[in-house]
Amino acid sequence: MKHMRKIAAAAVALITVASMAACGSGSSDSSSTSSSSGKAVTVNEKSAKATSLADFGTLADLEKAAKEEDALNVIALPHDWSNYGEVIDGFKKKYPEIKITELNPNASSKEELDAAKTNKGTDAAPDVFDLGQAVASTSTANFAPYKVQAWDKIPDSVKDKDGKYYADYTGIMSIGWNKDKYGDINSINDLLDPKFAGTVALNGKPAEAGAAFNGYLMINQLAGGDINKLQPGLDFFKKLKDAGNLTTVDVTDGTIDSGQTGVVMDWTYNQASYQKSLKAKGVNWEYKTFPKAQVVSYYNQAINVDAPHPAAARLWEEYLYTADAQNLWFKGGANPVLLDSMKKDGTVDKDTLKSAVTIEGTPVTYTNDDSTRITEWLQNNWDSTIGN
Repeated sequence: MKHMRKIAAAAVALITVASMAACGSGSSDSSSTSSSSGKAVTVNEKSAKATSLADFGTLADLEKAAKEEDALNVIALPHDWSNYGEVIDGFKKKYPEIKITELNPNASSKEELDAAKTNKGTDAAPDVFDLGQAVASTSTANFAPYKVQAWDKIPDSVKDKDGKYYADYTGIMSIGWNKDKYGDINSINDLLDPKFAGTVALNGKPAEAGAAFNGYLMINQLAGGDINKLQPGLDFFKKLKDAGNLTTVDVTDGTIDSGQTGVVMDWTYNQASYQKSLKAKGVNWEYKTFPKAQVVSYYNQAINVDAPHPAAARLWEEYLYTADAQNLWFKGGANPVLLDSMKKDGTVDKDTLKSAVTIEGTPVTYTNDDSTRITEWLQNNWDSTIGN
């Protein structure tokens, strides 16, 4: 396995990001800024202010502007997370003139924004973000409004009305574990068994990482809570901690491989990736969703308001909302946001559709206001109860 994305990473990761610089260039319609954290960048003001393709003229005009910048910085995109490897390769193949620099694949949603702030005004800053809803909905000042051509196909319920962020894909929250070692898990109360000592993990910290935030909501639902009653989940995690079974160490490929984190709460598309990788090593990794607690939450695309390559950032977004890119996410085990519209217009990959993990009944969802409220509650309660 090659990743555990959306987790808290070591501080050295930001230092690494700060040292990476992709060359950016502009035109006469530009302004220059500087920063001590990297190489000063010159950006095209017209591109930086564009809120839709119409501001460039045509797609060809946007492609031309992006190729003149000749670079794009992405962050927090491990290749086996929702098939991002093929998504990135697809963009490279389509636009070989644009060099993609992949910053800190293991960054959490919060750390994506930290990297932008640390490297503001330089060509080392990320151009685009892929964020959990909890962070996206509370960080709009960091995003440049831009509505892709497929804007009207994105449901209103999963996009910011001004185009500052919009859903891209989702999975279903699930529990995965080493079945050879632990046998079956039928309920969350099974996790209190001493055999799980020090091995039960969320994928990150609930107030900072999207996967952990939604993992908390799944446990909360199974413990008798709901999106308006959050204490049952915290009480259960306290029980796990008191039993000695909860670990708050950062989940990594190595901790899953070694068995240090033998039970992981994560998205179905990540569990599928773990299952495939571990099968090759002779390990039976099982995962399951729970019909009454199928938490569904889209990750979101956003453009850095201070993107060093603003045209390339907007071209990247246009690419992600094509059927080609959406089907690549689908192939990777995620449900792309345009899935329903692609079913209607016949552009969905039918082979993938046959084997896709489906939602049973009514999923657990929440609004942006709910996300903000829950995040603030977790900020105020998680550390004081569970610890850092």
